[in-house]
Amino acid sequence: MTILNRKISFEFLFRLLFHIIFWGIWTVLPIINAYINDTEYDRWYLQNIVPLSLTHLPQFFINTMVLIPFFLRQKGMGSYVVSVIVLSFAFMLIQYVLKLMIWDEGTMMHGKPIEIKFFDKSMFAVFFVSAASTVYGLINFMADQEKTKQEEKQEKLQAELSFLRSQISPHFIFNVLNSIVYLIRTKSNAAEPVTIQLSELMRYMLYEADDVQVSLDKEINYLTNYIQLQRVRFEEDVEINLRVEGNIGSQIIEPMLLIPFVENAFKHGVGMIDSPIIDVLVRCDEKELYYEVRNKITPELPEDKDSSSGIGLKNVKRRLELLYADKHKLEIKKEDNWFIISLFLQLKTIGL
Repeated sequence: MTILNRKISFEFLFRLLFHIIFWGIWTVLPIINAYINDTEYDRWYLQNIVPLSLTHLPQFFINTMVLIPFFLRQKGMGSYVVSVIVLSFAFMLIQYVLKLMIWDEGTMMHGKPIEIKFFDKSMFAVFFVSAASTVYGLINFMADQEKTKQEEKQEKLQAELSFLRSQISPHFIFNVLNSIVYLIRTKSNAAEPVTIQLSELMRYMLYEADDVQVSLDKEINYLTNYIQLQRVRFEEDVEINLRVEGNIGSQIIEPMLLIPFVENAFKHGVGMIDSPIIDVLVRCDEKELYYEVRNKITPELPEDKDSSSGIGLKNVKRRLELLYADKHKLEIKKEDNWFIISLFLQLKTIGL
C-alpha cells in the first residue's frame, strides 16, 4: 500500500469514526438519560424531541460541506463566521416552527406546562453543533490543504525528475552512436551485434526507465551491457574492469542512476591518458549498495572547457538529493592521479 493510500484510508477512517461516535452519543445519551429518570418522558422524548434533533444533521453538513468550502476557502474567515451565525439562527427558527407544529402550547411535562419560545435551551444545542461542525470542518480543511501541498510537491518532483531523465538520453545516444560509427569505419564484425545490443539498451532506456523504480538486476545488466559496448569500441586501448559482488535479489533502484558515473569515467578517463584504466565495483547486500567508479587522470591536462562537462554528475547528484535525501552518501575525490567516485546507497526491496 502506498503512502497516499494510507493517508486516504486514515482520513476516511477518521471521518467515519467521528460521525459514528458523535451522532451516536448525540442521539443515544439523552434517550438513556430520559429512560433512567422517567419512562413516560422517554416516550415523549422519542415522539417530540428526536424530530427536532434530526435538524442538527443538515445543519452540521451544510456547515462542513457548503459554508467551509465556499466562504472559508474562497472569501475568508470573516465571511465564514458571519455565515455560521446566520446558519445557527436559521436552524433555531426551523426548530421554533417545528415546535409550533409538533407541540401544543400548555402541554404538561413533569407537571409543568411547555412554553414555546424562540430562545430557549435548544439554542445551546444549535450553537454546540455549529461549534462541533466548525472544528470538524477546520480539521478536514487543514488536512486537505496539507494533502494538496503534498500533491503539488510530488508533481513538481516528478516534473523535475522527468526533466533530469530526459537530459540523460542525448548524452547516452551520442556516446553509443560514436561507438557504432567507430566499428563501422573499421569494418568490424562486431558492428551488427553491437547495434543489436544498442537496441536492447535503448529499449531499457525508453521503457524500463519510465518506471518510478526498477529491479537492481536490470539496472546492473544495463550497466554491464554499456561497459561491454565500450570494451568493443576501445578494444585493448583501455583497461576496463567490472566487478559485481554480493547478493542481488529483490532490491529496487531509481533507473539510469548508475550509468552517469561510468559515462563520466569514459569521457574524462581515456584519450590523452597514459595507459587508461577504468575500474567499476558494485557490491550489494540485502538493502545496501556500494558503488565505486575509478579512472586514471592526468593532472597536467588543462581544465575541460566543454559546456557539457559535469552535466551528468550534477544531474545524478540532484536525483540523489530528491530521491535518496538521507539514504545516500556520495564522495567524489582526486587521489594519486585517480578520479574516484564512491556511492553508498540504502535500497528498498520489492513489496516494501
